[in-house]
Amino acid sequence: MTATHASGTATSPIYFSVPGVAVGDAGTVIAILQDRLNALNDLALTLKHVHWNVVGTHFVAVHTMLDPQVETVRSMIDETAERIAALGGSPVGTPGALVAQRTWDDYDLRRANAIDHMGALDVVYAGVIDAHRHAIADTETADPVTQDMLIGHCRELEQAHWFVRAHLEDAAGSLSTAGAHTERSAAERAGAMDSPVAHR
Repeated sequence: MTATHASGTATSPIYFSVPGVAVGDAGTVIAILQDRLNALNDLALTLKHVHWNVVGTHFVAVHTMLDPQVETVRSMIDETAERIAALGGSPVGTPGALVAQRTWDDYDLRRANAIDHMGALDVVYAGVIDAHRHAIADTETADPVTQDMLIGHCRELEQAHWFVRAHLEDAAGSLSTAGAHTERSAAERAGAMDSPVAHR
């Protein structure tokens, strides 16, 4: 029996999978993992972009915080791609495939205050984590081993998100980005809370 999964514009046949996972289920799981691979590749590039473009009084704290996050996400990328291959699929990591397959817009900020970037990254991480949690639910029956991997990834993503949100939280526990749904609006709210006028 063969199954197929979408990779960019082509469909790749699957002739085998790991023991205990039917080829048809493997095709479903591979498609989920390819979406997560795209999201993680995009996140790693976005984090590095922010690392290069932060300015302002929080530069050192944010600049040095991001490189370990990049390395953590890159490790997830490798693990996800290798899981696709183990399941009988062909992981696609090319820039063109990422752009063609993603369902989200490109990161919106260039050079900006570090806290503005933290506001935008709050939205980015929230989106990646939400989609990861859906993938966890969607792989529960078909492949609990893949689900376990995704749970581990989600734990690390949530910790990184916490580090980002610590820059946006006040002493009472409120987030400056609360209610923001776009990177730009979250950046504006974060920047407004960080301005000298906001503290008067």
